[in-house]
Amino acid sequence: MNRQQQLKKRIDTQIERMKQAEKDRPNLLSQTVYIGTLGLVMVLPIVAGAYLGHWLDGLVTGYSMRWTLSLLFSGVVVGFFNVYFLIKNK
Repeated sequence: MNRQQQLKKRIDTQIERMKQAEKDRPNLLSQTVYIGTLGLVMVLPIVAGAYLGHWLDGLVTGYSMRWTLSLLFSGVVVGFFNVYFLIKNK
């Protein structure tokens, strides 16, 4: 009887593990939200840098793209760091 109880306990433990693994498996919706978040944290700094740079260039007399290009490049760098840290912390 002791062996049967041990076998039943092992089987019950494996069943619980399988149920928990099924719960923890990511579904399509959660993966879509995660990819969308990655895109958002990448694009927002780029767009914000471009708009801020364009506004600052508009304040300068004459034709200038110095601030726009500088802040656009800075936005790309910040966006890549955002994506890196978001993936690293997952």
